[in-house]
Amino acid sequence: MNKDWFVDWFNTTYYHTLYQHRDEGEACRFIDNLCAYLEIKKNAKILDLACGKGRHAIHLAKKGFQTTGVDLAEKSIQIAQENALETKVDNTRFDIHDIRETYTEKSFDYVFNLFTSFGYFEDPKENLKVLAAASGNLKSKGVFVLDFLNVQKIIPNLIPKETKYLDGIRFDIERKYNGKHIIKDIAVHDQNRTLNFQERVAAFDIHALLEMTSEVGLKVVDLFGDYDLNEFDSEKSERLILVMKIKN
Repeated sequence: MNKDWFVDWFNTTYYHTLYQHRDEGEACRFIDNLCAYLEIKKNAKILDLACGKGRHAIHLAKKGFQTTGVDLAEKSIQIAQENALETKVDNTRFDIHDIRETYTEKSFDYVFNLFTSFGYFEDPKENLKVLAAASGNLKSKGVFVLDFLNVQKIIPNLIPKETKYLDGIRFDIERKYNGKHIIKDIAVHDQNRTLNFQERVAAFDIHALLEMTSEVGLKVVDLFGDYDLNEFDSEKSERLILVMKIKN
């Protein structure tokens, strides 16, 4: 299996089939809450790292912000561009880009990395590069928001096995924690063939993330535990949302 599992998985149509029912209302509500909390001004420049099909970036564009969405998956960027055309937003753009590298140095008021689009790399140094690059994209007083899962709540509640039937395709899903990563093995049964994919996310807790962000020159100025921006609780919160600025 490809070491960088996301290269294969995110570029297959099966990925989009499996996650076709993601809660768009929840995503929009999160963006609305975030924008209100941050008091983002009109025409602010926002970079959406690992933007996927662009749902967050397009919603931000609809609110009047200048948005850029980047992702390594060519298929996702293609869909994002099509979605932007359909919704007729002209203040957003999408580009294929590796988030381990700075996209445009010191150019954005806000950088967002949302919906657990972090911790994908096997080597911890590669995950640090993502944080460093995110910081590099920011203007001096810019804000970086990282939306990660709360591993302290998720790991004890993993569903070991699950089967889903979507568009005539069977997805057999197995989840486990190996001490370092939360792993999801996905067997796709489509007509007479079976394909196997995997998702791997590093199980960073709050302490690990605070250490990593500090190492790349970022300071955490606020923490939230869900998309309604309630206070983070390590035992109860589903999410771990960090709001960061560059250290002076």
